[in-house]
Amino acid sequence: MASKEKFDAIVVGAGPSGNAAAYTMAKAGLKVLQIERGEYPGSKNVQGAILYSDALEKIIPDFRDDAPLERHIIEQRVWVMDDESFVGTHYRSDTYNKPPYNRYTIIRAQFDKWFSSKVREAGALLICETTVEELLLDGERVIGVRCDRLGGEVYADVVVLADGVNSTLARKAGFHGELSPGNVALAVKEILFLPEEVIQSRFNIKEEEGVVIELMGKVTEGMVGTGFLYTNKDSLTIGVGCMLSDFKSNPLRTKPYELLEKLKKHPSIAPLIEGGEMKEYAAHLIPEGGFNAVPSIYGHGWLIVGDSGGFVNAVHREGSNLAMTSGRLAGETIIELKAAKAEPTMKTLKAYKDKMDASFVMKDLKKYRNLPDVLHGNPQFFTAYPELVNQAAKTFFTVDGVDKGTKEKQIMGSFRRARSLTGLVGDAFKLWRASR
Repeated sequence: MASKEKFDAIVVGAGPSGNAAAYTMAKAGLKVLQIERGEYPGSKNVQGAILYSDALEKIIPDFRDDAPLERHIIEQRVWVMDDESFVGTHYRSDTYNKPPYNRYTIIRAQFDKWFSSKVREAGALLICETTVEELLLDGERVIGVRCDRLGGEVYADVVVLADGVNSTLARKAGFHGELSPGNVALAVKEILFLPEEVIQSRFNIKEEEGVVIELMGKVTEGMVGTGFLYTNKDSLTIGVGCMLSDFKSNPLRTKPYELLEKLKKHPSIAPLIEGGEMKEYAAHLIPEGGFNAVPSIYGHGWLIVGDSGGFVNAVHREGSNLAMTSGRLAGETIIELKAAKAEPTMKTLKAYKDKMDASFVMKDLKKYRNLPDVLHGNPQFFTAYPELVNQAAKTFFTVDGVDKGTKEKQIMGSFRRARSLTGLVGDAFKLWRASR
């Protein structure tokens, strides 16, 4: 890296948001440098994930032609679990089984590498195994980056920060403070290899069809969080994530990997993953603070995208689409400023925030802005209620010579002992209000 080398834009990070920003700008003819600290894009992201097609389609319309996609999702399941059982609901539709498909499972290591190849084809310069140590400032304006290699100062009109949760560079530069543990989830995942035909038989799917299961209740041992199980082509992705603050304050000092091991042994999960050979294990942080935790995302010569900006919709389990959308909008903003020959100042880069505010990203986050506080303040959603729901189902469906009137009294008595009906209605109202 030669000293005083100048680019139109530098993108720090080669995940979905960084790739989206770099691709958008390079495709428009801008001189773009992308810096990734991993050995290659995706080398730090071994886990399986969900890809929402709409966001990527707006960036690479023909991505389905060669992207490494696993299975298109035709069925969504939601299970509320206690220690031995679950009450669940399924949504399966043949409309999801007709191209162009709505969403896919992917393996991030493979997908990120593919996306990066598209970025380079578009003309961006990618440098891997390089850590950006700090931003270069001229007064309050960012003018480039300093990397951990000889001649590591590189200059640009604007820098896009796509360096992940709790962006180190943004914190060092004073753009925002340390993220609160109450706004970050720690998730652990495993990829378990199984033959395709076994997966298809167990989940009642055909070739290329997929199923997603979201798991709630005792799977998190009372902590705010969820579990999940995704079908890939010849593997399953299973994981669980809880708020970092809950892991710290949990009186049982439950470890993340212990939660995952318990989940794998659950009577409803064990038969689905039986015989699976564990090939990959990963732990990573997820910004879960929602709308109220989004930091400043623009300033003099800089923009923040993806997880660095806290763009995750925990309610709908959406992250990659928000990341790619924010990257695309950041790239489009810089392109427009370049075309207008306008300096990337705080005033002009506000256009990025305006675009984000007008997008589904911020509208959805704003809609659910109160939900994190409601869930943190009501642990019964993750403890008493899942047990009650499963106990009620067991009582209702068990035929043992006890009359139905007595069974109804048993069910209602269980709810009253755990929490009054007034309290149940109040909690339901809290959730409703939180989604307004």
